[in-house]
Amino acid sequence: MTYRAAARLLTLVVAAALTASCAGRNASSEETAEYPSREITLIVPYTAGGPTDLASRAMGGYLERTLGQPVIVQNLPGAAGSVAMNELVASDPDGYTVKLIAAPSTVVTPLIQDVAYGPEDFQTVGVITEVPSVLAVGADSEFATGRAFFDSARQRPGQLTVGTPGATTSQAIELRRLATEYGIEVTVVPFNGNAELTQALLGGNVDALLVNVSQDIRGQFDAGEFRPLAISPAERVDYLPDTPTLSELGFPGLTYSTSLFGLGVPVGTPPGIVTKLEEAMWAGLDDPEVRRQLDEAYVPDEFIGATEFRSRLDDIVRVYGPVAEALRGR
Repeated sequence: MTYRAAARLLTLVVAAALTASCAGRNASSEETAEYPSREITLIVPYTAGGPTDLASRAMGGYLERTLGQPVIVQNLPGAAGSVAMNELVASDPDGYTVKLIAAPSTVVTPLIQDVAYGPEDFQTVGVITEVPSVLAVGADSEFATGRAFFDSARQRPGQLTVGTPGATTSQAIELRRLATEYGIEVTVVPFNGNAELTQALLGGNVDALLVNVSQDIRGQFDAGEFRPLAISPAERVDYLPDTPTLSELGFPGLTYSTSLFGLGVPVGTPPGIVTKLEEAMWAGLDDPEVRRQLDEAYVPDEFIGATEFRSRLDDIVRVYGPVAEALRGR
């Protein structure tokens, strides 16, 4: 082949590649511009009627009104969220399948269990609600303050019992980190959800709970049945203004059991579609009716979008990885 012929062939190949690339970009742009053109499925990894399901439906309803297409909520509970996540990662990355992402559990489960997905298999969109964890005792507890509780735990390794909503939840992992990183050992007692936890503390079967400050737990505070000793965020929260943070009590690293509930889509979803969903979520969290349905207390002060949501999840994976490896090796 002559130099001229080779050059001509190379020109044709490059031109074809550029044409294909431009066609792909145009197709992607058209797809984004037309999105959504049909109903969207919102997968929720919990049973219907619970607070997280209701929060998902509140945001789903707003997306439906804003995007102009039906948003169908599909409840797929089971296997620590794996049933729902498997459904998401098997879906087409076209923006028509969205899932409630509950962190840390969504990224912790693959660290501890053998599942067919990992944190890299979904794209974050944004956070709907943020629910801290609280260390709580019964009204008649001998511990009046968090400092008194931790001082006693330090003096009596393993003797104080703390209930958590599961053996591999972020609360259980944080208590293991309390022992390995701060030298304070308590006995973790896992339960199946808040109803069992509440009865255990009311019945005196555990010394304390480490659990999300969900509406039912706040109700126990309001009724005077429980007393909050410490909360997980780096800063205090408005609805428990007199409750110190774990950081204030000398545990600055124990901030990862605050639960984030947001939306995610399959990896490979066009960026324009992710942005359109992200912007709709942002607007939804400014809507007074949506905020009322979600409970104003749990709506983040500033919107946590796709990038920051992913950064939070990456931090959890980094911090919880060594603990998860220990749990897998047991």
